[in-house]
Amino acid sequence: MKHLVSWAIRTIEVTITALMGFMVVVVFTNVVLRYVFNSGLHLSDELSRYAFVWLTFLGSVLTLRDNSHVNIETVVAMLSRRGRLVCMALTQVIIFVCAIAMTWGTWKLHPLNSTMLATVSGIPMNWVSDVLGVTGICFAFIALARLFGILTGRISEDEIRAFAGQGHPEA
Repeated sequence: MKHLVSWAIRTIEVTITALMGFMVVVVFTNVVLRYVFNSGLHLSDELSRYAFVWLTFLGSVLTLRDNSHVNIETVVAMLSRRGRLVCMALTQVIIFVCAIAMTWGTWKLHPLNSTMLATVSGIPMNWVSDVLGVTGICFAFIALARLFGILTGRISEDEIRAFAGQGHPEA
């Protein structure tokens, strides 16, 4: 299972890197074409914007995995170990419910978004909006894994400290 998780994380990291590289190349090429050759790529703004949307949402998956999302660490840091675990479990339940809602909503809107086309490129908009479903599925798995770890007592002290804002666990 750890091998599958590390493969998935590595895939997300490589995808984010590729998206960033794509954005840099497309925008730089467009700038050079506009200022040197007085022409440009019509698709550059739209495609780089869509790549940025995917990059942002995939990055949020890595952020959730590392417990780096916004937390109310001041309050959590004052709690006992048991209080932190209860707070962490409640947080994971809320994240799971929101992730399922996000995934379900994406699934329900997929047919509509597939009929709507981007203005310049003509790309179906579900290619952009489906990142919400991917993110929701990843969030749900991360929340379930943490909840399972909390309920079975397998959660590490490093993860509890990271949740309380007292350091981040090694990835």
